[in-house]
Amino acid sequence: MAAGDERRRPTTVLLFSGKRKCGKDYVTDAIHKRIGPEKCVIIRLSGPIKKYWAQTKSLQFDELLSDGEMKEQHRKAMIDWSENIRFNDYGYFCRMAIEMYDQNKSKEIWIVSDARRKTDIAWFKANYNNVKLIRITADECTRKERGWTFIQGVDDAQSECDLDDQLGWDWIVQNNKGDNCNDFINEIVNSTLTL
Repeated sequence: MAAGDERRRPTTVLLFSGKRKCGKDYVTDAIHKRIGPEKCVIIRLSGPIKKYWAQTKSLQFDELLSDGEMKEQHRKAMIDWSENIRFNDYGYFCRMAIEMYDQNKSKEIWIVSDARRKTDIAWFKANYNNVKLIRITADECTRKERGWTFIQGVDDAQSECDLDDQLGWDWIVQNNKGDNCNDFINEIVNSTLTL
């Protein structure tokens, strides 16, 4: 790495994980809004996968990024395709997502909204100094109210379960129906801005 590249590294990487419909996007969007787009960027590891999928299948990229039905229809195939690439290069989508969302590596804070594997955590910790791990949880009842239904081959696959036994989270937040995440969001924002 060239000397100039070190200067452009983010000061903090907030790495979020959680099951489908636990509220990761809600929490990461709120943190991004409070810190501000001039200082931080949301990096979605699934972004390059969905972009490729949209281009090769003639689908609408925005619909694959949304919480809609199209994403769910293609989820299993996207997982299978991306697993083959990760098998040979587990950091591939981490690098591609950074290139996609923060091309000049200019933002001080990266909010990685969708870490799903131990290899995602390992890659970021190997490449960046201040990586904070945040697990968002929600019970099944809450997730069902948000539209979740169990899908065999998705909800029991590595992409959903690999971090279930991960230890060493810097924060774990319960995001069940009726929970107020504002205190948690404020704590993350205040902690990040004082680093």
